Amino acid sequence: MQKILIKNIKGLVQAGEEIPLIRKGKDMQELPIVKNAFLYLEDNEVIAYGKMDDWKEIGSSSDIEIIDAEGCFVLPAFCDSHTHTVFAKTREEEFVDRIHGMSYEEIALKGGGILNSAAKLAEMTEEELFNSAQERIQKMIACGTGAIEIKSGYGLSVAAELKMLRVIKKLKATNKIEIKATFLGAHAFPLAYKENHRGYIDLIINELLPLIAKEELAEYIDVFCEKNYFSVDEMAEIISAGKEYGLIPKVHVNQFTILGGVKKAVEMGALSVDHLEEIDEEDILALQDSNCMPTLLPGCSHFLGLPFGDARKIIAADLPLALASDFNPGSAPNYNLFTIWSLACIKMKMTPEEALNALTINSAYAMGLQGTHGKICLGSKAPIILTTAIPSLAYLPYSFGEVNVSRVFI
Repeated sequence: MQKILIKNIKGLVQAGEEIPLIRKGKDMQELPIVKNAFLYLEDNEVIAYGKMDDWKEIGSSSDIEIIDAEGCFVLPAFCDSHTHTVFAKTREEEFVDRIHGMSYEEIALKGGGILNSAAKLAEMTEEELFNSAQERIQKMIACGTGAIEIKSGYGLSVAAELKMLRVIKKLKATNKIEIKATFLGAHAFPLAYKENHRGYIDLIINELLPLIAKEELAEYIDVFCEKNYFSVDEMAEIISAGKEYGLIPKVHVNQFTILGGVKKAVEMGALSVDHLEEIDEEDILALQDSNCMPTLLPGCSHFLGLPFGDARKIIAADLPLALASDFNPGSAPNYNLFTIWSLACIKMKMTPEEALNALTINSAYAMGLQGTHGKICLGSKAPIILTTAIPSLAYLPYSFGEVNVSRVFI
C-alpha cells in the first residue's frame, strides 16, 4: 500500500464533505480553501485532511512518503469534458491557410478540416493511433488533467469509426484516469456522401450504432449541429437513434450560427451543449429549465479567431458553466487546461474561482463524473494536483503559458 502525507499545504482547494454536484450563477464564485492544511492518501484514496493545527501524526514516518508542501496548493485534477484526443496527424498547413486569410469554413469546403483528418486517419493502424493518443494522454496528465472525454468523428466510415472507438476503449483499459467515449460519427458528411446526406445518416443509424452497442464502445453520442454540417432535424434523428441504444447526448451547437440546436438538444435530454460561441435568449431560457451543462471552449475561439462564449451572460442567468479544451488537430491543438483557465479569465472575464469551478465540479458533471471527481473529500480516489510554490491561487491563471504542477497523484 502506498501511503502519502502532504503537509504544510498553503491552500487545500475544493475540499469538503458538502461540495455541491455543480455550482451555478453567483455561486460559481464560491471556492472553499483550507489554509495551512494536510492531506493523507492511501493508494490515492483520501483518508484524512484538515488544518495542520488539527493534524495528529498518522502512522510512522518509515512507511509513509511525507511531502512538505510549504508554499504550494493542492487541488482536484481538471476534468476535460470535450476532446478529440485520438487523431492521425497534425494540421499545421491549415494554420498557415488561415494566416493567409482563409476561414475555417472555407478550408472545410475545399476538403480540409474534419475531412482532412479523416483521410489521414484511414491510413493509420489501430496500434499507431493508440500509441500516438497514449503519448498525448500522458502529456495531458502532466498538465493536471485527471479525467478525459474522447470523441470519435475522424473516421466517417464504419471501419474507421469503429477503429477510433476501439482505440478509446483500449485507452480506457490502459490508463488509471477516467476516460469517457463519445460516438461522433455525425461530425461531417464524408465526400462519398456529399450529395447523399440521407445515405450517411442511414449508415450511422442502421450500421454503426448496432455495432457500437454490441461492442460497448461508447457512453455518449454527439452531433455537429451547424450550417453546412448537420441540421437540427438531422441531429434530433441521430440522437434519438443513439438513445435507443442507451447513449446519452452531448452535442456541438452554436459554434458559428444559431439554428435552434440548443433548445432541441435540451428537449432530448442532452447532458451538455458545447461550443456556444453564439447564444441568444431562447437558448438561455431552454437551459434554465434543464439539467444540461453549457460548456465553453475558449481554446478553439482563441485559435480560430472566433468570438469567445459569453460566460458572463450565462452566469448572470443563474446557469452553471463548464470549460473544456476541445483538444484537436485543426481548431484547438492545445491540451493544457491551465491555458484554458487563463483564457477564461482574460477573454471571458471569469474570475479564477469561477473558472476553476468550471474546470472541476462542473466539467465533471458534463462527463457524468459528478460526485466522484472535481473535488477532494473523504474516500475520493480522483486524481489530485500538487502545484509548485506560488504566491496565490490566482497566480495559476495569471501565469499564462506556465504549468505550475509539481506532481499529479493518480
